[in-house]
Amino acid sequence: MFIFPLIFICSFIMAIREILRGHRDGLLLFLIFGLSMYTTAMSVAFSLGLKDLIPVFQFFKELMILSVLGLNLMALTTKPRFHLIDYLIMGFFAYTLLYALAPIGEQGFVNRLIAFKSTSFYVLVYFTGRLINYKQIYINKYFSYIILLTIAAGVVVIVEYLMNQHLQTRTGYAEYSYYFFNFEPSGSYGLTTTFESEGGYKRFASFFANPLEHAAATLLALAVIGALYTRDDNKLNLNTIGLIALGASFVSIVLALSRAPFAAYFAIIYFYALLTKKKFITHTIHACAALGAAYLIYLLTRFEDKTHGIIEVIVNTIDFSNPSSVGHVVEWVQGIMAMIEHPLGLGLGSSGRVGGTLGENVGGENQFIIIGVQAGIIALLLYMAIYIYFIRLGVKWLPKLKGKERKICMAVLLMKIGFFIPLLTSEVESSSYISYMNWFLSGLMISVIMNQYQKRDLQVQAITHDH
Repeated sequence: MFIFPLIFICSFIMAIREILRGHRDGLLLFLIFGLSMYTTAMSVAFSLGLKDLIPVFQFFKELMILSVLGLNLMALTTKPRFHLIDYLIMGFFAYTLLYALAPIGEQGFVNRLIAFKSTSFYVLVYFTGRLINYKQIYINKYFSYIILLTIAAGVVVIVEYLMNQHLQTRTGYAEYSYYFFNFEPSGSYGLTTTFESEGGYKRFASFFANPLEHAAATLLALAVIGALYTRDDNKLNLNTIGLIALGASFVSIVLALSRAPFAAYFAIIYFYALLTKKKFITHTIHACAALGAAYLIYLLTRFEDKTHGIIEVIVNTIDFSNPSSVGHVVEWVQGIMAMIEHPLGLGLGSSGRVGGTLGENVGGENQFIIIGVQAGIIALLLYMAIYIYFIRLGVKWLPKLKGKERKICMAVLLMKIGFFIPLLTSEVESSSYISYMNWFLSGLMISVIMNQYQKRDLQVQAITHDH
């Protein structure tokens, strides 16, 4: 098990080495290999008796981002030209920073700062990508690393399934979570309830923090697969490694057994087909949906007993009677009522992961509601505007871009589409790997778009000068 903290530390050292050599994109080594197995690495380190070093290890990710962001700022020779979305993101950061600094809510200053980091640190990650020179990034290399990571995750989860044992039962996950986050072991397997589903099915997390993060990471991987292997003429050119990665992603999404990401997985494929005009895929999905509906009707009418196996899972999902769905609904209602009663928010730390750690959580199970409960309707609207605007920009610019720039745009667009459904049922931003990769690449995408604007302005100036 020591391999996980070893990979974590080595990826950090290699990233630092690359950064010191002037290759600031080297931080992606740590984001991909270090953060993907972050919780597993910390759990194993805890079980090895290194609990005093864990706070240092935990700060590696923030140190990496702040260091590269600082280097980017120092390297600026002219004032950058900002996009509207840059101002929206800066507005969100400034607004939530006010909630962290002002005595708003019941949480103390330190807890408000922790909640602020959980809610708004993505802004710093975004500008780390936004201010880096994307032309110097070999994007194919880093996307290929994600492909290899996906295959490795698939291998681990298959071993878990064959052994019928969660990897986390051997890493010290439960003890680590209780010691640092006050999360007591729960469920049938001594971990948390997220590792199980009704009907007696185990949900596997591979080397990620939990099955939900595993599923979200699979969505990220699927977006990268689509971007990496799609040519500028929209032809999909999957090689053997790509096919293995695609198969590994499907195995992962199935064995993670998370409903929202499972639906999002096929939503990514469907929108990818629409964006690249692949009618065969869209027609196939339509046919599969029709067959699935027919099979569902057959199950519901053929078997009177609805309390066994997959039938129970399907029925309880449809009528929202399973514990997970009921929990979502209860949290949503609590959060919405809190926003109605307190439209300016209850203060940072009142909802989400920090609130759960403190045992004072209000609402939750939804990224949008978590933001709204803490910082009010204004922060919620800003976050939603940012998210929707990214999708609009991606759809607008994808047909206009070529090569590396198109791959970045497609990856971000498919991620945003894919993450939307999980955002409705979980706090996606609490996953460092998902959040950091998502927003770093989002920053690169806006940098690409602003570069296009700059090219257009130069062309206009050249034409004007000739006349």
